[in-house]
Amino acid sequence: MKRERNIHIGLLLAFLAVFIWSGILPYNRQAWVLLSLPAIIIVSVLALTYRKFTFSTMVYVIVLFHVVVLLVGAHYTYTKNPLFDLLMEEFNLKRNYYDRVGHFAQGFAPAFITKELLIRGGYIKRGKMMYLIVISMCLGFSGAYELIEFATAKVLGMPVEYIMGIQGDYFDSVWDMFYALVGASISVFVFGPLHDRCMAKKTNKY
Repeated sequence: MKRERNIHIGLLLAFLAVFIWSGILPYNRQAWVLLSLPAIIIVSVLALTYRKFTFSTMVYVIVLFHVVVLLVGAHYTYTKNPLFDLLMEEFNLKRNYYDRVGHFAQGFAPAFITKELLIRGGYIKRGKMMYLIVISMCLGFSGAYELIEFATAKVLGMPVEYIMGIQGDYFDSVWDMFYALVGASISVFVFGPLHDRCMAKKTNKY
């Protein structure tokens, strides 16, 4: 238990280090505040509920991956990531595809959280319906996030590129939800057995 908690503290410190880096001279300060907010909310909720419901270490590792993606996106915005700018030039791509990475993670990480919360909380049982529920919830969250991005850009009058990363693609929101769907599906179908074993070690019930 102590070793597990130390690992979790280490993951939290890693988040704080990336968060501090992300906030140093970002591409656009207002965009950084808005784009880093989801990462802050995710980590805050998990920290505040840690004693009441401690997820498996695998979930916290996946969450760290997700918030790092979010904070890198907040630092550069999702259209100015230098690595993906380089890939765009090297392979003659039409756009900077870092935004797609962000939306893949948006489906991938929440699927682990949702699955573990529902199963260990006794809300659902394993089976085909579980896959449908978890993936549908992640897809619903992705759709809601697109609406929040749209509302934020409209209300604050900020450039849509900074918030939504459309880059001239009229179907950008559709692609974003599709990548979230792919991320969630890979989470439950490919990494599901590994996640089950991690939950088994955590609870000794599965």
